[in-house]
Amino acid sequence: MLLIYLSSGLFLGWSLGANDAANIFGTAVGTKMVRFKTAAIICGVFIIIGAVVGGAGTTHTLGKLGAVNAIAGAFMVATAAGVTVFWMTKLKMPVSTSQAIVGAIIGWNLFTGSPTDYDSLKKIIFTWIFCPILAALFSMVLFSVVRFIMNRTRMHLLTVDKYTRIGLIIVGAFGAYSLGANNIANVMGVFVPVAPFDDLNVANLFILTGTQQLFFLGGLAIAIGAYTYSRRVMETVGGNLLKLSPETALIIVLAQALVLFVFSSQGLEQWLISHGLPAFPLVPVSSSQAVIGAIIGVGIIKGIRGLKYHTLGGIAIGWVTTPLVACVITFISLFFLQNVFNQQVSQNMSYLMDNVRLIVETLYATSLHKFPI
Repeated sequence: MLLIYLSSGLFLGWSLGANDAANIFGTAVGTKMVRFKTAAIICGVFIIIGAVVGGAGTTHTLGKLGAVNAIAGAFMVATAAGVTVFWMTKLKMPVSTSQAIVGAIIGWNLFTGSPTDYDSLKKIIFTWIFCPILAALFSMVLFSVVRFIMNRTRMHLLTVDKYTRIGLIIVGAFGAYSLGANNIANVMGVFVPVAPFDDLNVANLFILTGTQQLFFLGGLAIAIGAYTYSRRVMETVGGNLLKLSPETALIIVLAQALVLFVFSSQGLEQWLISHGLPAFPLVPVSSSQAVIGAIIGVGIIKGIRGLKYHTLGGIAIGWVTTPLVACVITFISLFFLQNVFNQQVSQNMSYLMDNVRLIVETLYATSLHKFPI
């Protein structure tokens, strides 16, 4: 029964791989610099590594938004988010899995009468706005630096082509790692408090905790989605929004990877805090928003005349509607799951409204502490 419930998280992971993961190599594939199969394999391997090694930080933040405390409820939250992303993927729209899972969690909160931590929600919504802006800033700076170097070095075109291909693969691997670390919370975060596995000793070499096993399964599902169904979205991101050169594609992938990294790295967060600097919130952000923000940044530097506003408008509509659709689907589905199939979608809990945030943080921190990363 546990595996049946987890299947929704795996489906969401597959949907994420088919949609968000495509953005890691979309520009590289769209410019014909990297073959699709090569990109999908590299993407899958490093997504799994990032999910297992660095997925704890964003999972904790998402858990504070709403602690789904019954496995049937977690199943439906993940299913609703997965259906929403899959539907948008069919429409060839690079939407945000982060927005889908947040909308689904809020739908669960509304149905069960559980409070929503609005401080966490405001933090998450802020990152949705700031993510493409930061990606645009990164790409503008990187584009200016690369253009300066190219003008000074005057390398042969074949040498530039060789270095660009290598760079796209290296940067794509880094981006895939960052995606796994940042977005695994979207796939398996709702299952951490309710469906942990026992620790697993792997050939007496290392131990996989229960949470890491969940993240491994989710990362594997993302990898399969990237390999089997991501070409359609790669075409939208890689060539339909702005005509890209191979060098520009490299800049966009790197800018997007840096954005995902800064919003998922606990090490960077601790370093900034230790030096008295403001830290980036550890929040799952959208690789779609990051890569499109990076493309817009390059478009601004190049004069923005080649930017296709019709495509951009359609993508923006998808961003707005995704959390709303996921929220509605979750609410309706929970009603049928509870009243038709007699499944318990939530545990009865008493909330003290002045201490809601403290209660949720404590519950979620306990689950992560029990199965540490």
